[in-house]
Amino acid sequence: MPLPRVEPEQYDALLAEKQARIEAQFAEFDLPEVEVFTSQPEHYRLRAEFRTWHDGDDLYYVMFDGDKRTPVRLDSCPMVSERIHDVMFKLLDVIRPDPVLRFKLFQVDFLSTLSGELLVSLLYHRQLDDEWVERVKPLREQFNIDIIGRARKQKILLDRDFVVEELNIKGKTYRYQQTENGFTQPNGHVCEKMIEWAIDASSHAGGDLVEFYCGNGNFTLPLAQNFRRAVATEISKVSVRSAEWNIQENGIDNIDVLRMPSEDLSLILKGEKTSRKVKGLALEECNFTTVLVDPPRCGLDEHTVEQICEYEHILYISCNPDTLQDNLKQISKTHKLERFAIFDQFPYTHHLECGVYLTRR
Repeated sequence: MPLPRVEPEQYDALLAEKQARIEAQFAEFDLPEVEVFTSQPEHYRLRAEFRTWHDGDDLYYVMFDGDKRTPVRLDSCPMVSERIHDVMFKLLDVIRPDPVLRFKLFQVDFLSTLSGELLVSLLYHRQLDDEWVERVKPLREQFNIDIIGRARKQKILLDRDFVVEELNIKGKTYRYQQTENGFTQPNGHVCEKMIEWAIDASSHAGGDLVEFYCGNGNFTLPLAQNFRRAVATEISKVSVRSAEWNIQENGIDNIDVLRMPSEDLSLILKGEKTSRKVKGLALEECNFTTVLVDPPRCGLDEHTVEQICEYEHILYISCNPDTLQDNLKQISKTHKLERFAIFDQFPYTHHLECGVYLTRR
């Protein structure tokens, strides 16, 4: 895939093209008016990974234009957040002349937040030692960052492997632990708009909410206000741990997060399976009116589509319109599209996030 060209003067026209493509792609369905949510035209990505390129005495970032053989040198990067941009090149200026910090460094990862925190991971093709730790320590204070050193089977923390994000949702601030290598929404301002849309779309659903693929509770926490209870599943141990931290940090008392596959919870709710993980939760007393899914790019498999069609309301967040379209062919047989939104998470690319709210026919 070619590198995106950040051209703010073209932003509106490019987004209009995306909208037209979506409306044509989903024309087979009884599509409501498409709601469009924009991104900032510059400095919108809160996380990024960059390969480093060693060229004699020089060291610089590269990205690859369409393949892994065509490195493109980066001397600026208007895609990334201002926090990342302010640090990334100055950081390399410090590393470049230092043989201990530079030797076999092959990648730098950045995870930033709207609240101003920044976590930097330095990846090496060699084992890191005490000398590396002593040389990298001053960078923490110099740039006000947390640092992780990584090598094969090695991870060194100075001091945390997470940041704490603050999202403003309908005038209320939610705090989220976001862990290195854990999934987070890359575009913070668009993420806020997605959550607000989901709250608005499900505001009259009532009853209880069940969520599959909840991650760190990004949607779960704010959406819980619309329901008596929310029960969410996630298979990643790291994400479940963050979700539990986030629930406690935000003082929310009507959410339960279970580390199990979504199909297991579905069988439990049908009474076809038991698990000690749900002991004491009294799930049989719940009235699950609504299901929320935010699957990976591959979308939902046929079995999961069957599962979600058992609920009165379906809230489907999709990062891949193609798999969403395929899933809707089955879902629309039993459910009607009430709301359809597009969120421009990735400006200047063909990628687009969609949100769909459906109710049983």
